[in-house]
Amino acid sequence: MTEPFLHIEGLRKDYGIVTAVQNINLTVERGEFMTFLGPSGSGKSTTLYILAGFENPTAGDILLDGKSLIATPSHKRNIGMVFQRYTLFPHLSVGENIAFPLKVRRWGKAAIDARVREMLRLVRLEGFEERKPAQMSGGQQQRVALARALAYDPPVLLMDEPLSALDKKLREEIQHEIRRIHQETEVTILYVTHDQEEALRLSDRIAVFSKGVIDQIGTGPELYANPSTRFVAEFIGDSDFVTCKILSMRDGLADLSIGAGAPIAGVPVHGIATAGGTASLMLRPERLTLTRGTAPQAMPSLPAAVLDITFLGSNIHVAASTGSGETLSVRLPFGHPATAGLSRGDTVFLGFDPAGAHVFCG
Repeated sequence: MTEPFLHIEGLRKDYGIVTAVQNINLTVERGEFMTFLGPSGSGKSTTLYILAGFENPTAGDILLDGKSLIATPSHKRNIGMVFQRYTLFPHLSVGENIAFPLKVRRWGKAAIDARVREMLRLVRLEGFEERKPAQMSGGQQQRVALARALAYDPPVLLMDEPLSALDKKLREEIQHEIRRIHQETEVTILYVTHDQEEALRLSDRIAVFSKGVIDQIGTGPELYANPSTRFVAEFIGDSDFVTCKILSMRDGLADLSIGAGAPIAGVPVHGIATAGGTASLMLRPERLTLTRGTAPQAMPSLPAAVLDITFLGSNIHVAASTGSGETLSVRLPFGHPATAGLSRGDTVFLGFDPAGAHVFCG
């Protein structure tokens, strides 16, 4: 069995009585784009800084090609790093910024010049080598920072919220460039973000962080379709939650009821469920159907009263309140016949496929 390219084992970091990360276990394959996703304070950046050597772990190990990095100082790990702040040297030109890590490594002038030209082509900034950072846009500066981090061909590139200071349009443009550059260079990337859309757009796999631990690791579709915890269900995609009662369980599926409604069979269940206990039924807004007049016969449904209707270009969002007072959001394509003439206060039926829903207990 071959050794994993990068392996994080039992990583823990304490700051006094506060534990920032605990029991982080993760394997990353060579050339993989792995994203650490989670809210502020979840431990994702702390884990990245331990990888970079900027923080020392309280416990655990990091193995790169089978060799521990823990005792290796940050400047000798040969790992590239791109931050939210571009950290370019303002007094140096673009070319000089990219050349800096090569000069530190004592490359020859001809090799440096050739590599700088190659990096400028990679980030599509040919002709910018004489400009100073202050003469460039935020997106261009971040490309220079990326070129500098990749110039010495590091085995791993760490990126900590590199696009959070950019506006939405520019952020999406640079995301596309990062994806292209990753495909061209095949460098292994560990990327930190709190933006789920960014994570889904860029990543091969995503590690979802919550309160210092990793809740779940998987591809975007895996996390969306099969969240293992309520936190992951809430953080990946949009979600509605309805209180339900567990009637029985078998083979990881639950039969349940909502209010006085008929039993609903075959819903995937997560956590320790108890027959007769209450739980949360998770429904995706885009998977809900909306009908008026009579309830659909082919699937379970909930009667609800329309609270608000919002036009969002290609989609229309309908907020509706169930009989128990819980608010659900329904996402329908623009022009959907059920939205024609729909008004606040109208009674509707929200249908769903039990196999595409999830029950979370505890």
